[in-house]
Amino acid sequence: MRIGELARATGATVRALRHYEQAGLIGSEREPNGYRDYGGSAVVRVRNIRALVGAGLTLDDIRPLLGCLDGDVLAGRPSERVLAIARERLAVLERRIAAQTEARDRLAAALAAAGSAGAAGAVAAGALAGHAAAGSATEG
Repeated sequence: MRIGELARATGATVRALRHYEQAGLIGSEREPNGYRDYGGSAVVRVRNIRALVGAGLTLDDIRPLLGCLDGDVLAGRPSERVLAIARERLAVLERRIAAQTEARDRLAAALAAAGSAGAAGAVAAGALAGHAAAGSATEG
Protein backbone atom coordinates (compact mmCIF):
# COMPACT_ATOMS: atom_id res chain seq x y z
CA MET A 1 0.00 0.00 0.00
CA ARG A 2 1.17 3.53 -0.68
CA ILE A 3 1.91 6.07 2.01
CA GLY A 4 -1.39 7.93 1.58
CA GLU A 5 -3.35 4.71 1.98
CA LEU A 6 -1.39 3.84 5.11
CA ALA A 7 -2.04 7.32 6.47
CA ARG A 8 -5.78 6.95 5.91
CA ALA A 9 -5.84 3.44 7.40
CA THR A 10 -4.04 4.49 10.59
CA GLY A 11 -4.99 8.13 11.12
CA ALA A 12 -1.32 9.12 10.92
CA THR A 13 -0.11 11.93 8.73
CA VAL A 14 2.12 11.24 5.76
CA ARG A 15 4.76 13.34 7.49
CA ALA A 16 4.54 11.19 10.64
CA LEU A 17 4.89 8.02 8.57
CA ARG A 18 8.01 9.37 6.91
CA HIS A 19 9.33 10.27 10.36
CA TYR A 20 8.61 6.77 11.68
CA GLU A 21 10.42 5.31 8.69
CA GLN A 22 13.39 7.61 9.14
CA ALA A 23 13.50 6.56 12.81
CA GLY A 24 13.62 2.91 11.73
CA LEU A 25 10.25 1.96 13.20
CA ILE A 26 8.57 1.06 9.91
CA GLY A 27 9.95 0.04 6.55
CA SER A 28 8.91 0.21 2.94
CA GLU A 29 10.02 -0.99 -0.44
CA ARG A 30 10.46 1.43 -3.30
CA GLU A 31 8.39 0.86 -6.41
CA PRO A 32 10.05 1.46 -9.79
CA ASN A 33 8.38 4.89 -9.90
CA GLY A 34 9.95 5.80 -6.53
CA TYR A 35 6.78 5.56 -4.45
CA ARG A 36 6.98 3.85 -1.09
CA ASP A 37 5.14 0.54 -0.79
CA TYR A 38 4.22 -0.63 2.70
CA GLY A 39 3.20 -4.17 3.58
CA GLY A 40 -0.11 -4.95 5.24
CA SER A 41 1.54 -5.41 8.65
CA ALA A 42 2.47 -1.73 8.62
CA VAL A 43 -1.10 -0.82 9.61
CA VAL A 44 -0.87 -2.69 12.93
CA ARG A 45 2.66 -1.42 13.55
CA VAL A 46 1.73 2.23 12.95
CA ARG A 47 -1.38 1.94 15.13
CA ASN A 48 0.80 0.53 17.92
CA ILE A 49 3.38 3.29 17.48
CA ARG A 50 0.63 5.91 17.66
CA ALA A 51 -0.85 4.31 20.78
CA LEU A 52 2.52 4.25 22.52
CA VAL A 53 3.31 7.84 21.51
CA GLY A 54 -0.16 8.79 22.74
CA ALA A 55 0.68 7.17 26.06
CA GLY A 56 3.70 9.46 26.38
CA LEU A 57 6.57 7.40 24.97
CA THR A 58 9.00 8.86 22.47
CA LEU A 59 10.15 7.16 19.28
CA ASP A 60 13.47 6.49 21.00
CA ASP A 61 11.55 4.79 23.82
CA ILE A 62 9.66 2.70 21.28
CA ARG A 63 12.68 1.59 19.23
CA PRO A 64 13.70 -1.24 21.64
CA LEU A 65 10.17 -2.62 21.32
CA LEU A 66 10.32 -3.25 17.56
CA GLY A 67 9.80 -6.97 17.98
CA CYS A 68 6.49 -6.36 19.74
CA LEU A 69 4.97 -3.78 17.41
CA ASP A 70 3.37 -6.18 14.95
CA GLY A 71 0.93 -7.64 17.50
CA ASP A 72 -1.61 -6.11 19.86
CA VAL A 73 0.80 -4.40 22.26
CA LEU A 74 -1.97 -3.01 24.45
CA ALA A 75 -3.83 -6.29 24.96
CA GLY A 76 -1.34 -8.24 27.07
CA ARG A 77 0.56 -7.54 30.25
CA PRO A 78 3.60 -5.38 29.50
CA SER A 79 7.02 -6.96 29.91
CA GLU A 80 9.46 -5.74 32.55
CA ARG A 81 11.41 -4.05 29.76
CA VAL A 82 8.35 -2.07 28.64
CA LEU A 83 7.53 -1.17 32.24
CA ALA A 84 11.09 0.06 32.82
CA ILE A 85 10.94 2.25 29.70
CA ALA A 86 7.55 3.62 30.76
CA ARG A 87 8.77 4.33 34.31
CA GLU A 88 11.79 6.22 33.00
CA ARG A 89 9.63 8.27 30.63
CA LEU A 90 7.26 9.06 33.51
CA ALA A 91 10.20 10.25 35.63
CA VAL A 92 11.35 12.53 32.80
CA LEU A 93 7.83 13.95 32.42
CA GLU A 94 7.52 14.51 36.16
CA ARG A 95 10.83 16.44 36.21
CA ARG A 96 9.65 18.60 33.32
CA ILE A 97 6.30 19.25 34.98
CA ALA A 98 8.06 20.24 38.21
CA ALA A 99 10.33 22.67 36.33
CA GLN A 100 7.35 24.20 34.51
CA THR A 101 5.40 24.48 37.77
CA GLU A 102 8.33 26.33 39.37
CA ALA A 103 8.52 28.69 36.38
CA ARG A 104 4.78 29.35 36.58
CA ASP A 105 5.00 30.03 40.31
CA ARG A 106 7.90 32.47 39.82
CA LEU A 107 5.99 34.33 37.12
CA ALA A 108 2.83 34.45 39.24
CA ALA A 109 4.85 35.82 42.18
CA ALA A 110 6.48 38.42 39.96
CA LEU A 111 3.08 39.50 38.62
CA ALA A 112 1.69 39.68 42.15
CA ALA A 113 4.65 41.80 43.24
CA ALA A 114 4.18 44.07 40.24
CA GLY A 115 0.50 44.47 41.05
CA SER A 116 1.13 45.40 44.66
CA ALA A 117 4.19 47.55 43.91
CA GLY A 118 2.71 49.09 40.80
CA ALA A 119 6.07 48.89 39.07
CA ALA A 120 6.40 47.13 35.73
CA GLY A 121 10.08 46.61 36.45
CA ALA A 122 9.22 44.21 39.27
CA VAL A 123 7.86 41.72 36.75
CA ALA A 124 11.03 41.77 34.68
CA ALA A 125 13.31 41.74 37.71
CA GLY A 126 11.42 38.95 39.46
CA ALA A 127 11.10 36.83 36.35
CA LEU A 128 14.74 37.26 35.38
CA ALA A 129 15.99 36.53 38.87
CA GLY A 130 13.94 33.34 39.01
CA HIS A 131 14.95 32.35 35.49
CA ALA A 132 18.64 32.73 36.25
CA ALA A 133 18.29 30.61 39.37
CA ALA A 134 16.28 27.91 37.58
CA GLY A 135 18.36 27.82 34.41
CA SER A 136 20.69 25.14 35.66
CA ALA A 137 17.81 23.09 37.11
CA THR A 138 15.97 22.82 33.79
CA GLU A 139 18.95 22.06 31.59
CA GLY A 140 19.89 18.53 30.68
